[in-house]
Formats: sequence, structure tokens, C-alpha cells
Amino acid sequence: MVLLNNVSMTYRASGAQAASGLNLEIRDGEFVFLVGPSGSGKTTIIKLLTGEVAPDSGEIEVNGFDLSRFRRRRLPALRRTLGVIFQDFRLIDNKTVYENVAFAMHVIGASGREIRERVPYVLKLVGLDGREKRFPQQLSGGEQQRVAVARALVNSPNLIIADEPTGNLDPARSLEIMLLLQKINDLGTTILVVTHEKELVNAFSKRVITLEGGTIVSDEMGGYYGK
Repeated sequence: MVLLNNVSMTYRASGAQAASGLNLEIRDGEFVFLVGPSGSGKTTIIKLLTGEVAPDSGEIEVNGFDLSRFRRRRLPALRRTLGVIFQDFRLIDNKTVYENVAFAMHVIGASGREIRERVPYVLKLVGLDGREKRFPQQLSGGEQQRVAVARALVNSPNLIIADEPTGNLDPARSLEIMLLLQKINDLGTTILVVTHEKELVNAFSKRVITLEGGTIVSDEMGGYYGK
């Protein structure tokens, strides 16, 4: 579960208020879109949820971790419960598809047996079975993003945060990635998609949270972005 209670934050270097009195709850198993114009606070929320930055005031809880009283040494434990997908894929060029996904398991100390059992299952789930030995440069953009999805999913996170996951893809591939995230959500993983792509948001009848100026201006189930 994700819970933000009256969270405010100002970037000290610029003096810009990135969050102001945010109140938000995302329940386990939900699929939520977080939308808003550039500078509305979407990136700040991601940083708050992943522990990259701390709020000036308010309370944050993510997957049972109280980030309001958080000690940095617990950050790896928090991040094991999270999967993050980025717009620019962030794959390791000199590692194969299999190795890119397995690396995420190596980082948390998974055994060789666990990796051999889990990685093929996840690659099949995202539609990449048969491409295990290919390198990122041998894949299409959509396939590279599928590797990124597999990497985010491989450690069985409670929550996947997708930050503009379709920003570098054409409309057809974008829809494929969103349908894949829907499939993962159907299996029980909570999904938070941060995006500005109105057509994609409006193609799915999901909860839509809209930000402006660091505040939530609407929160609607089956919401519409851009009305």
C-alpha cells in the first residue's frame, strides 16, 4: 500500500515547491495513472515513493515502510519491494536479455537456482522467450522496454512504478506495453503509471490522479485525462 498524508516538499536549491499538502492512498492491487503537465510534481512523487528524496513535512508509507522516520540503511530493503520502469529503458548494453534480468536478482543476493527458475518464467510472461541470448542493440524499442518490464518484475515486487514507460515508443508498441502492465496487474501486482500520454490513459478505464503545481486537482476512478 502507498499512503501520503499531508506531504509537502520544497527543493532547497531552487526554492520551488514540488509538493503541497499531498494526500493519496493507493491500495494493494490497484492500477493507477498519475498525470499532469511538466512541472506538476509527478517526478517528485516518484522520488518520494522510492526514498530518493524526503519530504519537509507529512507522512509517507510504502509497502509497510514508514518513510517519514526512514533510516538510509533500510533503503535497499524498501527497494526490493519496488520495481521501477524508465522511459529510456536503462539496460546494460554488454549483457544479454537474460543477463539484464538476472542482474536484478544478483543485486539482492538471489541464489543461482532461484535465478535459473525465475528469469525464464518472467521472460515468457513478457513475451521474450526465445530472445534470451540477444543483446539490447539487437532488439526493437518495444522489446527493450519489455526487458525493462521483466527486470522490474523479476523480484516479485509489491508495487511497480512506470515512469513514462511508453515515451520512446510508437503508438502500437505503447499499447502493447500498457496491455502487458495490465496483465501483470491482473496477477496481483500494484501498478502506478506516470505519464502525459492522454490517448493511452483514456484507452483504459482506470483510476486517474491529476497533478498541477504540486497538488492533486482530481482523483477519479475510470477518469478521463484532458477534458
